[in-house]
Amino acid sequence: MIDLTTKYCGLTLKNPLVIGASNIVTDVDNLVKLEKAGAAAIVYKSLFEEQIQLETLNMEQAHDAHSNWDAEHESFFPKMQHGGPAEHLLRLRQARNAISIPLIGSLNCIYRDTWVEYAKKMADTGIDALELNFYTSEVGFETDPVRLVDDQVEILQKVSQAISIPVAVKLSPYYTNPLTVIAKMDKVGAKGFVLFNRLFQPDIDVEKELHFYPYNFSNENDNRLALRYAGLLYNQIEGTIISNTGILSGHDVIKMLMAGADAVQVVSAVYKKGIPYIDVMLKEIEKWMEKKNYATINSFKGKLSKEDMIDPFAYKRAQYVDIIMRSDVFMQYHPKHREINENKDLGKLWE
Repeated sequence: MIDLTTKYCGLTLKNPLVIGASNIVTDVDNLVKLEKAGAAAIVYKSLFEEQIQLETLNMEQAHDAHSNWDAEHESFFPKMQHGGPAEHLLRLRQARNAISIPLIGSLNCIYRDTWVEYAKKMADTGIDALELNFYTSEVGFETDPVRLVDDQVEILQKVSQAISIPVAVKLSPYYTNPLTVIAKMDKVGAKGFVLFNRLFQPDIDVEKELHFYPYNFSNENDNRLALRYAGLLYNQIEGTIISNTGILSGHDVIKMLMAGADAVQVVSAVYKKGIPYIDVMLKEIEKWMEKKNYATINSFKGKLSKEDMIDPFAYKRAQYVDIIMRSDVFMQYHPKHREINENKDLGKLWE
C-alpha cells in the first residue's frame, strides 16, 4: 500500500501536492473540486496591502473630485471609507468552511505594523498556516540589501510571535546568498520555505511601443533552481521545504522530493490541464513508487540531496564544468541525442 503522507509547515498532508496561490482558488466551487481531485492543501490568493492602498486612494480621489463646488455642496457623495482587508478575510472564512484539507493564507504588506495586524486578522479566520509573501521588486539604487534582509527577518519574527499558527515564507531567488537568508529566517521561527517566488516582469510591445504585462505560466525547466536549493537545504534547517514553479507532472514532484523537498506547489499545471490533472499527477507518483518498491515518501526523500550524495560536487559549478567538458555526457542529454547518434553528424548540434 502506497503512503503519500508528508509533513510541511507543521501540517500533516495526505500527499505532497499543494495548490499555490492564484486566482483559481478564489472560486469556492474550484476549492471543492481541487480537494475532490486530490489536492493535499490550498494556499489562498495573496492579500496585498499595496492593492488596498491603491483602492483607498482611488476611492478618495473619486469622492473628492467634485467636493466644495459651492456652499451648498460640500460633497455629492456620502462619506465612505475603504473596508481594508475585510473582503479578503470574508473570502478566507468562506474558503475555510468549504473544504476540509488545510488552507494556508498568503500575505504581502508594505509597513511593519501592518504585517502583524493583518496576520492576526487572517489567523482569526481559521486558516491552518500563513505564508508571508516577501515579494519585493526594488527599483531604487539606494536600497541597502543587508537592511532589506534584516527587515524581513524582523517581520517574520514578530509575526511568528503574534500568531499561534505555523508561519512559512515565500522567497525570491535573487538574494546574494539565499542560503544565508533562509538560515536566518529558520532561526527566528519559519516553519516552511517556498522556493521560489515568480516575480513581476514587464514586457514591451515593439509595434505599439508600449509596456504590457503578460501572465506567464511556468515551463518544464523552470523547476531546476528550486530543485538545486531543495537539495542544498535538506536536513540543514529546522523548517520544511516546498518547491514552487515548473512543477508540471508527477515526475517533477518526484524530482523535488528526491532532492529534499517535503512538498510542492502547483499552479500552472492546473491552469494548463485542468483541475482533474491533480489525480493524474498523484497516480504518476504512485506508479513510480510501486515500480521502485518505495512504500512511503520518506523512503526516497532527500536521496539525491547534497547531504546524501557520494559525489561532493553534484550541486556545485565544478560538476557543470565537468559535464560541458565531456562530449559523451553532453551528447547523452542533448535534445537531439538519438537523431545525432543515428546520423553521426555533429553538425546537427548547431541547427
